Amino acid sequence: MADRTAWISATRRLRRGRLAKDARRVGEQRGITMTQYAIDPELLPWLAMIPETDLSDMAALRKRMPEMKNLIPPVVVPDGLDIREITIRGRDGYAIRAKVYTPAGEVDGLRPGFVNIHGGGFVSGDIDIMEQSAVDIAAGAGAIVVSPEYRLAPEHPFPAGLEDCYATLEWLAANAADLGVDPDRIAVGGASAGGGLSAAVALLARDRQGPAICFQLLEIPELDDRLETPSMREFVDTPMWSRPKAEYSWKYYLSGAPETLGLQYAAPSRAEDLPGLPPAFVSVCEFDPLRDEGIIYAQRLLEAGVSTELHHYRGTFHGSAMVATAEVSKRMAADAIGAIRRALN
Repeated sequence: MADRTAWISATRRLRRGRLAKDARRVGEQRGITMTQYAIDPELLPWLAMIPETDLSDMAALRKRMPEMKNLIPPVVVPDGLDIREITIRGRDGYAIRAKVYTPAGEVDGLRPGFVNIHGGGFVSGDIDIMEQSAVDIAAGAGAIVVSPEYRLAPEHPFPAGLEDCYATLEWLAANAADLGVDPDRIAVGGASAGGGLSAAVALLARDRQGPAICFQLLEIPELDDRLETPSMREFVDTPMWSRPKAEYSWKYYLSGAPETLGLQYAAPSRAEDLPGLPPAFVSVCEFDPLRDEGIIYAQRLLEAGVSTELHHYRGTFHGSAMVATAEVSKRMAADAIGAIRRALN
């Protein structure tokens, strides 16, 4: 109940006008002025709720995860949605914990399938913290969703996490008949690092001639380890995600031997050959260091003949969609679900 209590308490403070004052105070303490970035007014008061994370000390960050979980809004699950846990055997024998989400009600024929990959900068997050997105896709698109709890860096650097995600795609395709999934309507998607991993899974599936993917959802994707875009150079102190955090994220993720698989599968922006990939939906936030790499990747997909839909949201920052009540967050959610429905149905 701690997560629900914290969120309800914050909501009450927001209504009384106290949270906006807290936001200004916290922003000043962190060296962020409220006029520095033209953040959407509906999002501003919630800046005080964003935990300050230090990726330079992963042991300390791991210990803080229970505290950070308390700040995530409680998952809202519609009636009838079935959720069950499974174990998927990875390509290297690793036992991947995963969840399967099956919508309620009968359908004529087969349902689409969706591999949902959580975010967290390759170093944090899990399928419980990020569960709302899987629930929303299953309920909103009528898809059977499978979410893998892939291995995290730095303990398990690339390609461990990516191979876990790809093994989940293989499991979904291999079990399509038992699940009632149409093998011709399987998609992959995620946000942040989950978006980057989704792009990499699409590349791997094409190059390995693996399961067919009909659509890739890349929300605020983390795609480029070179950190050279204008937004990555400029946004060194933005809320939730910044250049310093991106530097640690890639340092940990690539701390193994990326050449064993190919760096383009760790950082899809490095991929030179993009034709033949599935249609894509790409979204980016205005005050996000990942903004430009998402835009550039979408443009390159289009140049390669890949049908791509690109959305840029003014006044937003990385992860601001967690403030689900804001109008801009509602638009972001509606655009993503609409794209999934069109692609799968």
